[in-house]
Amino acid sequence: MKKLDPVVIKETIYIAAISLVFSVIMQAVFLVIGKWDYTVLLGNILGYAAIVINFLVMGFGVQKAVDKEEKDAKALMKFSQSFRLIFMLIVAIIGKVMPVFNLIAVVIPFLFPRIAVMLRPLFNKK
Repeated sequence: MKKLDPVVIKETIYIAAISLVFSVIMQAVFLVIGKWDYTVLLGNILGYAAIVINFLVMGFGVQKAVDKEEKDAKALMKFSQSFRLIFMLIVAIIGKVMPVFNLIAVVIPFLFPRIAVMLRPLFNKK
């Protein structure tokens, strides 16, 4: 198995850190509006873990695709995207069917990586 590239690790850590900040903010919002309970915390943990794993798998897929011919790289990326979409759908379904998870707290973290990517230029001074 190929070793993870340092850039993939660095970017995954960035996504994890920014998403953790947003997760704490989300917990605070649930607390302020009076809707917080343990299911919100567990749902947030599930959603957070899913997005970090999803981003890491995406980075690994891109890393592997760089070494391939264009046609093979496209096929690999398409497979990776489909696999990760199914994974996120399964996580959402788990959040829905298991009463220990708050579905909203599971799904809201799915937006955090996109926000983190949009904020990236503010932290990247190069």
